[in-house]
Amino acid sequence: MTSALVRPVGAAVTLDIPYADRLEALQSVRDLLVEEPGPVHRLLCEISTHRAARYEIEAAVDTLEGAAEEVRTYRPGKVPSVAVFMPSNVILYSYVLYLLVPSLYAERIVFRPSSQVRDQTARLHDLLARRHRLPVRLAAASQRGFVAEHAGPAAVVVFTGSYHNAERIRAQLSPGQLFLHLGAGVNPFVVAPGADLAAAVDDAVEVRMLNAGQDCLGPDLFCVHRSLLPAFLDALVARLEQLRYGPYDDPGADYGPLFYESTLEETAVFLARNRASIVHGGAVDFRSSRLDPVVVVADGVTPRTHVPEFFAPVFNVVGYDDTGSLAATLTTGPFTERALGASVYGDAPALTEALRRRTTVTVDATLLTVDDGNAPFGGYGRQANYITDGERLWAEPVLISKAVADHLPEAAR
Repeated sequence: MTSALVRPVGAAVTLDIPYADRLEALQSVRDLLVEEPGPVHRLLCEISTHRAARYEIEAAVDTLEGAAEEVRTYRPGKVPSVAVFMPSNVILYSYVLYLLVPSLYAERIVFRPSSQVRDQTARLHDLLARRHRLPVRLAAASQRGFVAEHAGPAAVVVFTGSYHNAERIRAQLSPGQLFLHLGAGVNPFVVAPGADLAAAVDDAVEVRMLNAGQDCLGPDLFCVHRSLLPAFLDALVARLEQLRYGPYDDPGADYGPLFYESTLEETAVFLARNRASIVHGGAVDFRSSRLDPVVVVADGVTPRTHVPEFFAPVFNVVGYDDTGSLAATLTTGPFTERALGASVYGDAPALTEALRRRTTVTVDATLLTVDDGNAPFGGYGRQANYITDGERLWAEPVLISKAVADHLPEAAR
């Protein structure tokens, strides 16, 4: 099977892609994922559900196929070195986004796996490196050691994780280094008057239950107009009751146990504190790490409402009365700081426009529909994502190739 990833390397292509000779290496990985996905899929199923692993492989293939055009579009210059702190989930997709595509303009890349999935990331690297043979190296170092030995000297540093940890890493870097933080947002899911309720419920379940809720695009807050709230909850509960629990490698399972131990504990604490607001689910089995989908309903949301970052199948629902007031809340204070993405269902043009000034917004569709590995993604909240050269900071949607082209000082190259 072939694709348009690689074409004859002529003068124009060489000019547009600093290391155009590496396109064949990306092609080789793409072909492996298309023609022989079994070993990678089985590895991913150690930490992801069968469906989530399949989705991740498809996203990785799409990104590899768009890699050459991405680099031609944004035209990043040559970068001597990139250091990457890898995330604890979507390890294949992240490998492609942060390591393989940047190899087209970075001379060498070194990465540190998340401690939670160190073994799986190392085995994935061994599997893929046999195909690509690129100057992409895994460093088995502590976070402190990685900063001192690899991130400190690098021209570009990529960090995926919490804002607090990103700030700690950033403080140890020097002016002139380009630092990219990719975090998480509240990702509010709004159901407004005029919404197709059945479609909204289906999409809510799809995006929140992806990988048993262990995905950063999952909405941490569902805002439903009070006139629609009873019908929405009835349909949501009915839909959740149809889902089937099973092991990660079961293709028929809709969700499975939680992989991350801290997530199970943190979610259990939240449910205990909000037990009076649970309208469906809520049982936690620590022995099997099983948490069935749970629906929690609060009276409303204000700029002072604390919205946890859920990495679990939690539907945190609030009712609202006035779209204007909701728009003011979702574009204020902590919601602005954590502005990454939002989805609006129904007729709420003013709300949609207000959100678009701060975040990526989808209308009558989930954020999964705009997840394009070759395009900038995110919002304008610095706790969600930002780029800095040590002197200036830009809170904006992030794509490494575009960030390098736009913000990396020439002296650092």
